[in-house]
Amino acid sequence: MVAAQSSAPYVSKVWVADNGDGTYKNPVLHADYSDPDLIRVGDDYYLTASSFNYVPALPILHSKDLVNWTIIGNVFTKQPPFDRYDSVQHGGGVWAPAIRFHDNEFYIYYPDPDLGIYMVKAKNPAGPWSAPLLVKKAKGWIDPCPFWDEDGNAYLINGMAGSRAGIKSSLILSRMSADGTTLLDDGVLVFDGHDKNPTIEGPKIYKRNGYYYIMAPAGGVGKGWELAMRSKNIYGPYEQKVVLEQGLSVTNGPHQGGWVETQTGESWFLHFQDKDAYGRIAHLEPVKWVNDWPMMGVDKDGNGIGEPVLSYKKPNVGKTYPVETPQESDEFNDNKLGFQWQWDANPQSNFCFPAGSSYGFIRLFNVPVPDNMVNFWSVPNLLTQKFPAPNFSAVTKLTFTPRTDDEETGLIISGIDYSYISLKKTPKGLVVAQTKCIDAEHGKPEQKGEEIVVNNPTIYFKVSVRNIDPKSAEYKTYNIAENSDYGNALCTFSFSEDGKNFKTIGEPFAAKKGKWVGAKVGIFAIRHGKTYETGYADYDWFRIEK
Repeated sequence: MVAAQSSAPYVSKVWVADNGDGTYKNPVLHADYSDPDLIRVGDDYYLTASSFNYVPALPILHSKDLVNWTIIGNVFTKQPPFDRYDSVQHGGGVWAPAIRFHDNEFYIYYPDPDLGIYMVKAKNPAGPWSAPLLVKKAKGWIDPCPFWDEDGNAYLINGMAGSRAGIKSSLILSRMSADGTTLLDDGVLVFDGHDKNPTIEGPKIYKRNGYYYIMAPAGGVGKGWELAMRSKNIYGPYEQKVVLEQGLSVTNGPHQGGWVETQTGESWFLHFQDKDAYGRIAHLEPVKWVNDWPMMGVDKDGNGIGEPVLSYKKPNVGKTYPVETPQESDEFNDNKLGFQWQWDANPQSNFCFPAGSSYGFIRLFNVPVPDNMVNFWSVPNLLTQKFPAPNFSAVTKLTFTPRTDDEETGLIISGIDYSYISLKKTPKGLVVAQTKCIDAEHGKPEQKGEEIVVNNPTIYFKVSVRNIDPKSAEYKTYNIAENSDYGNALCTFSFSEDGKNFKTIGEPFAAKKGKWVGAKVGIFAIRHGKTYETGYADYDWFRIEK
């Protein structure tokens, strides 16, 4: 389910990178666009990113100036093989992709770390895209990037996942058929990072001024750096240079991304920073070429290595374009879901029906949970989106129509730990409660909080997310360890029966990231046990606010 673009640009109420004065602030995308890659085609820029087990998968973002982005589509709405991804596969699915434009077609190569390397292509980046084609069947081959050389030869470079292949810190180059559908050999080791650049991964390959360049991150997601390698021969040997590091900046582990050149000849690099519960957010760095080496960001400490910028002059693309941000809020007035929404697994026909033109809502059905459910870790019908900013609120209005007891709907912050506020039908009537689960990944049970009986099936739920200062007394109160993987995102739930007066319920909850992804915010409707006909929840709107 994907939606047509609105004619008016969407502008977030909580994070806008364009400062409106010819400068921008980082991150340009304060949302979980992990392992981003991008290209320019004419005056247009396109970006894709990892989506893991979440579908629709492989988001496609568009920009005119590298700062203002909008989502224009997703490559596919169900992830193959269907018998695998119809159930939740946390941490599996679509890992780091690469997008390229060749012979008037858009190509994306992406890895499934358990199955191999796939290719999809399209004439229009907004779709439709071809069905995924398995180019290389292999376990642990990850982060592929294609390259078509001037002499007509084609290649594919990739990394290796130690968790699957038993091999890591190695970059492999393979010959590829000109049409990009087949690898012609078993690959050649072109770079070994074990000594000085451990966990090298995410390679992107380019050609400039007669040099072949491989740009790849090393050192790990949280504390790593970006490495550039160059050679006159595509097989090497490659010289190497660290071109981006944290240095004196506050941006930890500047990691995997893509290099692009504007219409005016400027160079820019877009990469991610792992911000724990907030996900892998995207930063844009200026690039200067010095002696045919890229220096990314600015060299504040004078050691010849660039560091990330917090603010900078916008790219010169020849024109000025309106402010625009990826979609967040949804009034549910369309007949399809907005591009920002994703399910935890392939959606089934009984999960949801949009009813925008007729009723102005989406209907989530109270789908029976798996028989062996301990917590939500295995539940596929969570409809969520990325955290959009350090501080925000998500508010939604719903009307609940349950058929039997133990049907439930609510607003959730999902991750390895999760919490939600829900409306549930019980023998004593409709009750509102906050529930949380700590370490859902390892099968820990949910912890139920106080239940409050309500009379009206129409209700408003709200969750407020705040980024807490690690030095504050409040930070210590909630026992969030400094530099932990909780990301300092504190969530407070509340509800209202009139849409104006909200009552806080339960305890503040420290959001925790998921499996290779940030925490997510969204909605759900479930029931325990089978029945002839399930009830449903009609969600009128979902709004991201300050």
